[in-house]
Amino acid sequence: MSIPIKIAAIGFQVPSTVVTNDDLTKIIDTSDEWIRTRTGIERRHVLSGNETAVGMGIKAAEKVIKKSKIDADKIDFIIAAASVETHAYPSSACEIQAAVGAVNAACFDITAACSGLIYGMGIARALIKSESAKTVLIVATDAVSRCLDWTDRTSCVLFGDGAGAMMLTVSDDEQDDILAVDLKAEGQYGNFIKMPIPGKNCPLVEPNEEEKMFVKMDGKEVYKYVVTKLPGYIEECVAKSGLKMNEIDYLIPHQANMRIIEALEKRLEFNPENVISNIQEYANTSAASIPIALTEAIEQGKIKLPCSAILTGFGAGMTVGTTVVKLREGIA
Repeated sequence: MSIPIKIAAIGFQVPSTVVTNDDLTKIIDTSDEWIRTRTGIERRHVLSGNETAVGMGIKAAEKVIKKSKIDADKIDFIIAAASVETHAYPSSACEIQAAVGAVNAACFDITAACSGLIYGMGIARALIKSESAKTVLIVATDAVSRCLDWTDRTSCVLFGDGAGAMMLTVSDDEQDDILAVDLKAEGQYGNFIKMPIPGKNCPLVEPNEEEKMFVKMDGKEVYKYVVTKLPGYIEECVAKSGLKMNEIDYLIPHQANMRIIEALEKRLEFNPENVISNIQEYANTSAASIPIALTEAIEQGKIKLPCSAILTGFGAGMTVGTTVVKLREGIA
């Protein structure tokens, strides 16, 4: 008998510091109109001072633990999804575990870039259905602002910082909230988005050329890849779920670029009112963008619960993750 899974709670956390498009004109040759017309972005929240991705993740996790009414010591696994770790080690998941008191949780990090939340959901689902866990906390937290070349107007305008969290547990009824998950990776396109990690060779050998730890992206190729491939991958996942596209209430895509979101909306024939986007406020928060958009839309009444939804992300790798879910009342 398949074990049904409940999405018990979702939540998010973003920094309080906001950088507007007009603010960016003070440091690079750009304009509010140039950024908005090409991306849909108007503002982004960024870390300041000693704030960290882990710190955001802890706050998002604490909100979700409180909403779910699940004691932290009942969490079996913590999965942290991040593109830019606060530390190489300890892992972000271990730091979150210590902060929230999840003393019985096994912890690990995954790197699937902007698809991180969906990859985490796929792993958590497998853990629960295999009876290796009853409760899994997923925390997607990213601080890409720390790894941007703030003189490059083609990349630095695109990103913001944020964290999102989701609690999955065994359902206390027969409803399975995760109807289908589809994870893909196409490493042959990995050069579209890259971020090197600096390091020096041993002084006893030939020195290497160090690269700066900046995000490098071929925006045109990323756009072409996503609008060509992602709609078909979403349709595959919907078919696996047992639902038809017109039976799904909402589409919550990764918040990378408004042009991409509009292209998905058109290809999948979704009503624009049912496609959730908040990219104008937060920009691209990488793995955190889907839980931020989902939680905020529920809080603002844009998503009416209960409902069905597609969550879909794509990111460096190239990775793609899509899931079809049922969303219950009281999760946000």
